[in-house]
Amino acid sequence: MAVGGRFGPLIGAIDEGTSSARFLVFAANTGEVLTYHQVEILQHCPREGWVEQDPMDILSAVRDCMDKAVDNLHKLDIDPADIKAIGITNQRESTIIWDPKSGKPLNNAILWLDVRTTDTVDQVLAQVRDHNQNYLKPLCGLPVSTYFSALKVRWLMDNVPQVKQAMKEKSCYFGTVDTWLIWNLTGGKDGGLHITDVTNASRTMLMNIKTLKWDNTLCKFFGIPMEVLPDIRSSSEIYGYITEGCLQGIPISGVVHSNHGLLTTVAYRMGKDAAPVYALEGSVAICGVIMKWLRDNLEIIDNVTDTHKIAEETSRAGKVYFVPAFAGLYAPYWRKDARRCVIVRPLMTETTALGAAMAAGNAEGIGVWNLNYSHSTPCDTFYPSISENEGIGKVGRNI
Repeated sequence: MAVGGRFGPLIGAIDEGTSSARFLVFAANTGEVLTYHQVEILQHCPREGWVEQDPMDILSAVRDCMDKAVDNLHKLDIDPADIKAIGITNQRESTIIWDPKSGKPLNNAILWLDVRTTDTVDQVLAQVRDHNQNYLKPLCGLPVSTYFSALKVRWLMDNVPQVKQAMKEKSCYFGTVDTWLIWNLTGGKDGGLHITDVTNASRTMLMNIKTLKWDNTLCKFFGIPMEVLPDIRSSSEIYGYITEGCLQGIPISGVVHSNHGLLTTVAYRMGKDAAPVYALEGSVAICGVIMKWLRDNLEIIDNVTDTHKIAEETSRAGKVYFVPAFAGLYAPYWRKDARRCVIVRPLMTETTALGAAMAAGNAEGIGVWNLNYSHSTPCDTFYPSISENEGIGKVGRNI
């Protein structure tokens, strides 16, 4: 890698999450974060259980973050030309369908936590003997759930006429957020790359977990034409080059989905010829959104970064428990009908305790509580080692 300036070669990272986007610049030799910029992205909830984002808002936020981070580099007297490559990490499963000729989305992105596909899940399982939720697991490693992209695509085909028609004509593109960003940043309707990586593809229910290719049986099961799917690449290779803005000409050379948390999923594949590394994952439906709920709905905190303070109050929270089931419970229960629940001891009105319980509920991962603590489902608490830089802006830093 080229020597670069006083910090050596730099690496840029697009971090597009559920509630915000960031662009960070790292010193490649040390891993030090030199600068970053973060922008919140508006979520739309037109009905109960529906969670959407405008794909154009996602793209605009990422572009804004890149521009502002480069401005910061100039202020620090660092040459943006020292950025030698850019990687992308993104919210998983969130589903976007767009017209490649116009570049316009055919519908808002359906986010991973959206549960509008509850009836779709039931309709799909009606085709399966004994309504076996794990029927497709041998092929894709995943249970049939509202969580995954194939169900969201199926819902769009059944409920949005322009998507149904475009799918019939095979004239649209499907992609998760990584695909949408790469396509736009590498040219969009003027030759943009329609690709994804194995980690994101593994969350669609359409990729064969063994061959790492789109599976004809899975696509037929959901009625999704393979022609609209992106090419699957490894997690580390030069995919293409940015064709716009202040970082034009810099290669995009790494993609990996944002979370690894019990599911078989692809953790990464570091190169075209490298063997894939698999992960056994226990997915938690909601974490960061809870912190925003504390801030925006309950007004217990002023800033998401204040959550570490209420987490420290856990020891005196008393018997106040929180079940993080805003969008159902994921592994290992896969209960799409579960909903959030706060259990408070009589006369317990202190908001600090409630906030502490929510922070603790996040840290526990998956806990199912009832009024009798001794009957609660046992669960493991994970305490990852997170450096100051790794935790910037993340819930992990605060719990």
